[in-house]
Amino acid sequence: MEINNLHKSAGVIENRGAGWKIIILLFTLIFIFIFSFALGRYPVPPGQLLQVLASQIITMEPTWNVTVETVIFQVRLPRILAAILVGAALSTAGAAYQGMFKNPLVSPDILGASAGAGFGAALGIYFSFSMVGIQLMAFVGGLLAVGLTYGISIRIRHDPMLALVLSGVMIGSLFTAAISCIKYIADPYDKLPAITFWLMGSLASITSRDVYMVLIPIILGGLLLYLLRWRLNVLAMGEEEAQVLGINTRAMKTIVIICCTLMTAASVSISGLIGWVGLVIPHLARMIVGPNYQVLLPASILLGGAYLLLVDDLARLIASMEIPLGILTALIGVPFFLYLLLNSKWGWK
Repeated sequence: MEINNLHKSAGVIENRGAGWKIIILLFTLIFIFIFSFALGRYPVPPGQLLQVLASQIITMEPTWNVTVETVIFQVRLPRILAAILVGAALSTAGAAYQGMFKNPLVSPDILGASAGAGFGAALGIYFSFSMVGIQLMAFVGGLLAVGLTYGISIRIRHDPMLALVLSGVMIGSLFTAAISCIKYIADPYDKLPAITFWLMGSLASITSRDVYMVLIPIILGGLLLYLLRWRLNVLAMGEEEAQVLGINTRAMKTIVIICCTLMTAASVSISGLIGWVGLVIPHLARMIVGPNYQVLLPASILLGGAYLLLVDDLARLIASMEIPLGILTALIGVPFFLYLLLNSKWGWK
C-alpha cells in the first residue's frame, strides 16, 4: 500500500502502448540472437543452423559435420551471450545513473569504474597473469575505483551530487594516468600491444567460463535496479521531492552505485573498455518508451543487448581483421548522440 501511494504521489503514469514496444524489442533481440549464429569466418547455412539449434530441444539424426556444432555452441554462443550481457549491463547502468544524477551526459564510467578496471587489467597483463587473473584484476580495479570515489565524495560537505561527479572525474583521471604509466614501461613487442588491444574492447576470446563469471553480478545488479524502479522514478524527480515522499536518498544512491558498479566492472572485466553504449542506448530507450523506469529499464536491457550484438557482428565481418568494439561503438555512437543533441524535439525528460 505504501509503495502504491508513493508511486501515485510521484506522478508515475504507465506509458500507454509501451507494452507492445517492449515485445517488439524482445523479438528483435531474439531475431538478432539467432541470426548472429550464422555469421562468421566459418559459414553456417540458415537451414542447417535451425536444425542444429532444434536438435538441442528435440531428438533428430544429425546430418551435419560435428565441426558445425563446435563452432555454434563453443565459439559463437559464448560470444553472443557475452555481447548481450555486456550491452544490457552497460545500458542499464547508464539509464540508472542518468536518472540519479538527472544529467543526460552521464555514462556508467562516470565514477571511474572503467578506468579502474582498465588499470587492473593492464596490471594483470604487465605481470603476465592468466586470463582469469586479468579478468579478476579488472573487476577488483573497477570496484576499487568506485569505492575511492564514494569514500572521497562523502567527506565533502557541500553539494553531494557534484562532489560525487568531481570525485569520479579525479579518480578516473588518476587511474587513466596509471594505465599510461604501465603502457610506458611495458614491453613494446609483447605486453604493450596486449594492453592496447584490451583497452580498445573486444569479445574475440570469450569462453563459456567468462560468461559464467559475470552472470551473477550482472543479473544481481540488474534485478535490484528493477526491483527499485519506482524509487528511481522518485529519485529522478529531485532529491528534495524524494525526501518529502519518504525516500532515504543517501541509502538509495548507495544501492544504485553498488548495482551499477557491479554490472560495469563485471562487463569491462571480460570485454575491455567499450564506450558510448551506456550513454546513447538509454537515450534511445527513453525516446521509444518514455522516462518511466517501469518500462525504461527493460527497454534499455533489450536495446543494449541487441545493439552490442549487432556491433560485434559488424566487428567480425566488415574487415579481414577483427575491429575492436570500442572503435565501432564510438564511430556509431558519436554521430547518433550528435543527432540527439541537434534534434531538440526529443529533449531531456
